[in-house]
Amino acid sequence: MPAVHHKLLLEEALQDSPQTRSLLSVFEEDAGTLTNYTNQLLQSMQRVFGAQNEMALATEQLSKLLLEYEKQNFALAKGDEEVINTLQHFAKSVEELNSLHAELASQIADKMVFPMVQFREKDLTGTTLTLKIICFHFHEAAMVKYSRLPKKRENEKMKAEVVREVAYCRRKQHQAAMQYYCALNALQYRKRVAMLEPMLGYTHAQIDFFKKGMELVSKKMDSFLSSVSSMNQSIESQLEVDAEVMRSSQRELLSVDDTVYMPDHDQVPVNRALVQKAGYLNIRNKTGLVTTAWDRLFFFTQGGNLMCQPRGAVAGGMVLDLDNSSVMAVECEDRRYCFQITSPNGKTSLILQAEGKKEYEEWICTLNNISRQIYLTDNPEAVAIRLHQTALQAVTPITSFEKRAEGSPNPDREPQKPPAALEPEDLIVPGTPIQFDIVLPASEFLDQNRAGARRTNPFGETEDDDDSLLQQVFAVRFLGSMAVRAGHTQEVIYEAMRQVLAARAIHNIFKTSESHLMVTSTCIRLIDPQTQVTKISVSFQLKDVTQFAAHQENSRLMGFVLQGSDWSDGGEDQPSFSVFAFESNTEGEKICYTINLGKEISLAKKDPEALAQLMKAMPLTNDGKFLLLENAPDEG
Repeated sequence: MPAVHHKLLLEEALQDSPQTRSLLSVFEEDAGTLTNYTNQLLQSMQRVFGAQNEMALATEQLSKLLLEYEKQNFALAKGDEEVINTLQHFAKSVEELNSLHAELASQIADKMVFPMVQFREKDLTGTTLTLKIICFHFHEAAMVKYSRLPKKRENEKMKAEVVREVAYCRRKQHQAAMQYYCALNALQYRKRVAMLEPMLGYTHAQIDFFKKGMELVSKKMDSFLSSVSSMNQSIESQLEVDAEVMRSSQRELLSVDDTVYMPDHDQVPVNRALVQKAGYLNIRNKTGLVTTAWDRLFFFTQGGNLMCQPRGAVAGGMVLDLDNSSVMAVECEDRRYCFQITSPNGKTSLILQAEGKKEYEEWICTLNNISRQIYLTDNPEAVAIRLHQTALQAVTPITSFEKRAEGSPNPDREPQKPPAALEPEDLIVPGTPIQFDIVLPASEFLDQNRAGARRTNPFGETEDDDDSLLQQVFAVRFLGSMAVRAGHTQEVIYEAMRQVLAARAIHNIFKTSESHLMVTSTCIRLIDPQTQVTKISVSFQLKDVTQFAAHQENSRLMGFVLQGSDWSDGGEDQPSFSVFAFESNTEGEKICYTINLGKEISLAKKDPEALAQLMKAMPLTNDGKFLLLENAPDEG
């Protein structure tokens, strides 16, 4: 270590010459620079201590959190046991490292920060402030007082006191100056010690920390760290394999044509044998008396229920029970692909919109399959496929070759079958055309207006001369009609309904228009609800209705058999039969009951007493289920 060459001479402390003061100012400037540097260095050392102390606190918290991993309730799955054991081992190691970090923080505080604080407070602050004030203040004041002694009126006593005061202050100044010079001279040595001692303590503390850390790692953690590294490499290799698979799948999925992302561009054929379906649909909701709003929600079927799960919801909720419900296409607010689901009692209905034609048809077919309770069978998909194939056969004409393959060896000779077990071919001729709508021709509409025909009021107020005792109106939708062979059995109605519904499903005919079915004691009329014009120029006379029945499974479906010669090519001499199938907003049994009541009234008109008895026995509900328009005619 080189010696200090610059010193303040103690012999010159008493003279206080300008040269001495100039040299003193250099020492004072050096002390000021040292003070500024010491403050900065102390701040840096305190920052190191704070970081090390924070490291100790952080490792303590880290050890606790590693132990908390086992207690976490992960949403997907619980943590791997091997990972849990590894983290617990790491927690113990981190806890031991935490003790080393805490010890290192304590050593930094004692061996680095504290010596620097002591140097600043003792050697710098006291020297530059206290000694400097003592050296010069009192001596200057005494010399001013001595300089003011008068020359003409000299007072020996006062002069002696001032001289003694000056001598005393000068002695004090001399002592303070020598102490001040000694402190500044010693500061040149102490600053070197003050710079080296904290760093020496810091270095020793770090070496001790690393030694203990190496002992901890080398003795306890070598094999453990090796196993963890192997496990980590295995996980990374698995991740790389899975990542490559995902990248390959991503490239494959993105290589498809743009039509995949376009709505209503599905190339896959419609699957009509589904018994469950899920996807986004638009649902119409009422927002006011006349205003509506459409919301896009996720719908799915679960058993016999239609479920809906809003965005952000954890689970879905039931919207509608689909058993025996009615599903049909509707026109709604000039939107495409809309369909309506109506509950069996007609009180609840939903209007939904699909994104494309394929989704639209699959939703309607799926909901219809669920409505028939196919999901309750052991193999719902197989049953749906079988019913779909049966529906295809029901609307496909059977050739003579197929008849011979499926029938007896002698096709000309029909086998004798009991009446109770009629085959579909005995009820309806295979390949019989089906009419899906009843439209009033324009010529007939003009003829009705030209002839002065009055429109029918469906609410019981009639203006014509009909002598009907009964008028009841039902809101219905015409499903279809077809010629049949038999006219006096309900089985022919059930078979005709089945073939009509199957044909609508096969040929994607889902749209139906609502009409008013008026039942009187003489006839059945189908009326347009907008124009109030009868859709068929010739009404269905009750005397020609040979049979009527409601569907056995879906109570909203009903049909009747009409006898006549105008509905077939057999001529007037041969009776012909046709079945008309309808879907009503109410139960079909009510329509059948009304038709039966009308036939009874029609028969009872011939006998006034029987008619009176029938009127007395006829049940009338409070809401006016049946309306008697006129009394029985008097006998002449």
